[in-house]
Amino acid sequence: MDYEQTIKVRDYEVDSQGIVNNANYLHYLEITRHDFCEHAGTTFRAMQERGIDPVVRKIEIEYLSSLTLGDTMISRLRMERKGARFIFVQDIFNADGGAPVVHALVTVVCLENGRLSRGDILAEAFKDYL
Repeated sequence: MDYEQTIKVRDYEVDSQGIVNNANYLHYLEITRHDFCEHAGTTFRAMQERGIDPVVRKIEIEYLSSLTLGDTMISRLRMERKGARFIFVQDIFNADGGAPVVHALVTVVCLENGRLSRGDILAEAFKDYL
């Protein structure tokens, strides 16, 4: 994996059954992508100021097990490029025992000044991870 971070489940992220609501996993995946960008030396704000907007095109997510209030997770990410698409392979594991929780493929495309591009500027920014 290219990037890894730890995230703790907060009380407002669980439903009445005491488990993390499925939509919150999308937030965890996004938090990880944003923090990865900073780790790689850029931010979404910096990219936008340059007219570059990475946008999610598709998310495929497989829910494997549940997290509950107070659990800590390890969120991992690696990045691939397929033509104009950037694929983030993301996995979340329960930090207590390492059980897999979520596996996701997040497809991102790049807009430059509002127009779809091949994403070469984005590829340059993340060359160490592709």
